[in-house]
Amino acid sequence: MSQVEQSVEVDVPVRTVYDQWTQFESFPRFMDGVERIEQRTSTLTHWVTNVDGVKREFDAEITEQIPDERVAWTTVSGDVRQAGVVTFHRISDTTTKVMLQMEFDPEGLAETVGDKLGFVKRRVTGDLKRFKEFIEGRGSETGAWRGQV
Repeated sequence: MSQVEQSVEVDVPVRTVYDQWTQFESFPRFMDGVERIEQRTSTLTHWVTNVDGVKREFDAEITEQIPDERVAWTTVSGDVRQAGVVTFHRISDTTTKVMLQMEFDPEGLAETVGDKLGFVKRRVTGDLKRFKEFIEGRGSETGAWRGQV
């Protein structure tokens, strides 16, 4: 399994940042290669991705969700194996640090080489940067789910 750890500071309060992160269906707006996410239940999401012409579908289960603190997941079906957690850290009343930690299993030679060359880390860095631009540009969340898993 390979690992990625990246973070970004966002100039928005922690509640707003967390609430936006719970809106999984909005992820294609800032995550490169994510075509669609469907929230099927409060803990199950269905993902459709297309990275460099390789289309994949998989389900991910939210294994832990604590408002304003963390969202953890693991894949449960499909041809993608990954697990991770996003944590939210209050820096000030108006600044939040978003930390993403993910483990994934590259499939095949191309993904293994891409992982070794840092493509996944750069993709995650770009996704977090676009998330920052998205939420700071809006100034408010598109929705919220305050439940706990």
